[in-house]
Amino acid sequence: MSSKVTIIGAGSVGSTIAYTLSGEDIASEIVMIDINKEKVQGEVMDIEQGTCFRDPVSIVAGEYEDAKDSDIVIITSGIARKPGQTRIELTQTNVNILKQITPEIVKAAPNALYIIVSNPVDIMTYVFTKISGIPENQIIGSGTILDSARLRCGLSEHFKVAQRNIHAYVFGEHGDTSFIPWSAARIAGVNVDDYYEMMPGFEKLDKDAMLTYVQKSGGKIIANKGATFYAVTRGVCKLCSILMAASESVSTVSSMMHGEYGIEDVCLSTLALVGPKGVHGKVPMKLTDEEVEKLKASAEALKSVIAQIEL
Repeated sequence: MSSKVTIIGAGSVGSTIAYTLSGEDIASEIVMIDINKEKVQGEVMDIEQGTCFRDPVSIVAGEYEDAKDSDIVIITSGIARKPGQTRIELTQTNVNILKQITPEIVKAAPNALYIIVSNPVDIMTYVFTKISGIPENQIIGSGTILDSARLRCGLSEHFKVAQRNIHAYVFGEHGDTSFIPWSAARIAGVNVDDYYEMMPGFEKLDKDAMLTYVQKSGGKIIANKGATFYAVTRGVCKLCSILMAASESVSTVSSMMHGEYGIEDVCLSTLALVGPKGVHGKVPMKLTDEEVEKLKASAEALKSVIAQIEL
């Protein structure tokens, strides 16, 4: 597969994405851009020196103009939350960074598909959608791809079944107001609740504890090792392969809502069709009334943050 991927940001996430892409056949050309020139040059050199073990790939430390003709642009720039810093303060700081990046990268790569990874990802996806002038279908927030992966991991460990046999998702914000629509959670096509009857002997699933596991995993990893980057990288690279594929896949990406489930003018994650032209539309998965209310509550929480920031 021949494609060009530009990564904005050479921190832990951006560099790990570049490293992972360098070992796969998704990209034949990778451009890394970061304000810290020495850091990005070091990352490129380190990654490049391991590429003799695969088909030839170009990896360069570049400027915005080097993103020309990119098929995919991945934005990971931003800072982590500091002690004592409020969520709003962090959001405004990262929004300001995005506002500096956007006109530069859009000028260079107006036809690219954009994957927004920077946190808070739903807010950043919304801001990029509003200020970039890029068609909405070309903008994909990584959303709850990671949350859904954590859910599948947790369910796999509980039920002792391969993750590929589990279809369960996390909806809403990539954050504290996310929720699991259990009505649609399946193991090999069987609802999670019915699975007990078919396969007796398992301890009953504590759904509240599973949601806590999903929501708090990131914080626990950060407490233990300082940052999270491996799992989110796998999710982003999988998303890149979906965008370069011949047909659509279903994924929980963050994108603009236009009346789905009664929600307007906010970016959050529900099931979406994603493929070679970006987001092709939402998959109208049937939710219970309670689940719809949880989704609306998540949307309102995001809107309250948007109302307090300067776009």
